[in-house]
Amino acid sequence: MTGPGAKYDIIVWGASGFVGKLICEYLVAQYGGDPSVRWAMGGRSQSKLEEVRTGLGTAGADIPIITGDASDAAALESIVQQTKVVLTTVGPYAKYGSELVAACVKHGVGYVDLAGEAQWIRRMIDVHQEEAEKTGARIVPCCGFDSVPSDLGVFYLNNQVKKKTNAPCTRVKMRVKAMKGGASGGTIASMINMMEEMGRDKQVLEVMRDPYSLNPDGLRDGPKQPSGTPIEYDKDAHTWIAPFVMAGINTRVVQRTNALLDYAYGEEFLYDEAMMMGEGLTGRLSTYGLAGGLGGFVAAAAFGPTRNLMSRFLLPKPGEGPSKEQRENGFYNLVFIGTTADDQTFVSRVTGDKDPGYGSTAKIISECAICLAKDITSEQTGGGIWTPAAAMGDQLVDRLEKNAGLTFSMEEVADQY
Repeated sequence: MTGPGAKYDIIVWGASGFVGKLICEYLVAQYGGDPSVRWAMGGRSQSKLEEVRTGLGTAGADIPIITGDASDAAALESIVQQTKVVLTTVGPYAKYGSELVAACVKHGVGYVDLAGEAQWIRRMIDVHQEEAEKTGARIVPCCGFDSVPSDLGVFYLNNQVKKKTNAPCTRVKMRVKAMKGGASGGTIASMINMMEEMGRDKQVLEVMRDPYSLNPDGLRDGPKQPSGTPIEYDKDAHTWIAPFVMAGINTRVVQRTNALLDYAYGEEFLYDEAMMMGEGLTGRLSTYGLAGGLGGFVAAAAFGPTRNLMSRFLLPKPGEGPSKEQRENGFYNLVFIGTTADDQTFVSRVTGDKDPGYGSTAKIISECAICLAKDITSEQTGGGIWTPAAAMGDQLVDRLEKNAGLTFSMEEVADQY
């Protein structure tokens, strides 16, 4: 079992990929002069990793490189035993992540990823929860834009509300006020892979239909949740709303957090997510346009021939992604509208200063890994399959505000957000 004597705090697995490189750049820029944060780059290709290291300049010249084959269980076990936490960007995780999780669980090693694949996370819970509790491995999927801002946004709102009312918001709506920078290629690849799995396995479809599919065993029941594909006028947000592509995974992560925290948000907790499209006829037309486009994407991804075409032409090639200018000019602005059991309304906001799919995600998962390795003791969070909020809570909020360009704030209830 890996302990305080581990050689590294973090191994960035998949460091030569596009997001992996961004993570390495962030770690060098933020922690390059901090000897207390020990990290290494990992992946299959020595030459590609050396190329990444060269691109980091003199500040990254001495970063260790670790190579191995992700399909070689023995090699992975040897690698994970060198670190406190493995940070992996190698997805779709349903295809490439299971062996790495198994190695971390076996040896009590922490783990964070960018998974947004509910069906795979459910499998990891079923296969590894019991063993992770025994070995002390803290496994935390969904540590990027999906689902940290949503998960911590609800966590933050309810913590602030409890300080004022001594009770949580039992109904929370997350509304995407604004966002610049689309979903990452990894997210699209994961969605396409999930559609492929749904065509082969009806149990995958059941997981995607069940809002409590990620909840712990015995806690997978609850009140009927709001529609996951809203096309309506939201009187609380004062806007027309349309489906949000990340809601499928985010809502399930938030529900799992509630269950893991002994129903800190209440056993009748309701949660949904949607895009704010504006008021009046313009907002209504925009809502139907976005909903139609998303529906077309899902239909195309569900049909084998068009899914193959999407895989060929929609997904970025390895190493591709938005330019630095595009990442720097990206942002997101999320509004959380909460209502308590006695009908008091509270509003909070979460913002990020880079594009969600790449720039902000690289910073978020880096801070998740460091938080898990450096801040969260085994007494605070023992072994198991966790969510970001349940595993790291306020300490992660503090890190993201201090280092990663996120803000968490309470606001007055208003006629416009």
